[in-house]
Amino acid sequence: MTHPANVITLDGLRKVFQADEVETHALSDVHLTIARGEYVSISGPSGCGKTTLLSILGLLDTASGGRYVLNGHDVAGLNAAQRARIRNAEIGFIFQAFNLIGDLTVHENVELPLTYRGGIDTSERRARVQEALERVGMAHRMRHYPAQLSGGQQQRVAVARALVGRPAILLADEPTGNLDSRNGEAVMTLLDELHKSGSTLCMVTHDARYAELAQRKVRLFDGRVVDEETFDRLRREDDSRLDALIGQHIEAGA
Repeated sequence: MTHPANVITLDGLRKVFQADEVETHALSDVHLTIARGEYVSISGPSGCGKTTLLSILGLLDTASGGRYVLNGHDVAGLNAAQRARIRNAEIGFIFQAFNLIGDLTVHENVELPLTYRGGIDTSERRARVQEALERVGMAHRMRHYPAQLSGGQQQRVAVARALVGRPAILLADEPTGNLDSRNGEAVMTLLDELHKSGSTLCMVTHDARYAELAQRKVRLFDGRVVDEETFDRLRREDDSRLDALIGQHIEAGA
């Protein structure tokens, strides 16, 4: 099978949330491609649509309109079972909260995604788990439980779990959000090493320092992808409006 050049292609993607008679446009006309082997960061202010976009990219939610092609699969019209199957085969998730299962060992946590796939026998699963844990420097802890690990070690195990299925893309949701600065930097170094070894990564982060480490930076503002100059201008305008609003409240209370 020939692999497409782009792992992800979004064309005019929209997401509208309806509550009573109010429509909230979380994403509006998003066009985005992520090429095989790229490392892309998606950043923007709180409420700009980052989480919504990541949920759609990860097939955890569906768009209201537009086209989404994931590694050659047009996923827009798939049902929940079809999305789950493609998600398991094509996407590796790295979550802010690690999401490890406390009563499973490190080995069992990393192996878990493979147990939902057919055609992988016990010996191959064991070999893949060993390989994934070695890539993140955690093979020596495979018999430990999550509670016996530091936060940085737990996130490394979570990265191994994302890698074990050999996905087309790794999606990282605020991967340093629950870590101190030292462990956060170690995880970012690990992601950079994975990218250099050929992995395709898409990371959502609110931390501008970490966003800059990616090969390509995508900025979101009010549900739209904007260039850096526009992003900076809109953010300054937003800050000015907020300052003016605070000033009015202070004057009203004086």
